[in-house]
Amino acid sequence: MNFSTRCKLGLVLLLCAGAASAQMYKWKDAKGVTHFSDTPPPPSAAANVEVKSYAGGSAQPELPFELAEAVKSHPVTLYTMRQCDACEQGRAMLRARGIPYSEKTVNTADDTAALKKAGGGDHLPMLLVGRTNLSGFEAGAWNNALTAAAYPTQSMLPTSYRQASGTPAAPPRQPSAEAQAKAAAKAAAAEAKRNVLPPIKQTPDFQF
Repeated sequence: MNFSTRCKLGLVLLLCAGAASAQMYKWKDAKGVTHFSDTPPPPSAAANVEVKSYAGGSAQPELPFELAEAVKSHPVTLYTMRQCDACEQGRAMLRARGIPYSEKTVNTADDTAALKKAGGGDHLPMLLVGRTNLSGFEAGAWNNALTAAAYPTQSMLPTSYRQASGTPAAPPRQPSAEAQAKAAAKAAAAEAKRNVLPPIKQTPDFQF
């Protein structure tokens, strides 16, 4: 495999991931209140976080039978990272062939652990076609795996189909009960401080 077509993860990981416009977060704060937002919850307050992807807020069109059967039998998952030319090439190839896929982004240590659990190594992109694992981008190998999984060689996607944005390979971490309790106490203290009335200034006695 050509080294230039692979992206090395290395030991340095990017720790901040931007919120994708096609993600919706459902989470509970320290007081048990459920929130829905398109931005990630604060780490000190979030609990039971759920991340869902959507495409333009509308349902996807029905896939042709042949393509739908391939998706059902051999779902495709693409693992990528930022600033990765090979990842861009792999993504472009899948879209050109009309392959519906789920994209998982690898930007944190937790994401890397999830990648390794899925059978990945130190190179991205990684393509999963059912149980077939392909590390690094190689157009011939990817096309062969897709053809073997009965995916059409030419795009059959409806023109209204929209590919969902990638989501983190690992779900956001949930804060511990202790962290939630500390966050709640800190918020309560701040609220109490705001409610304290300032002392009334005494007017000095009038003297001749």
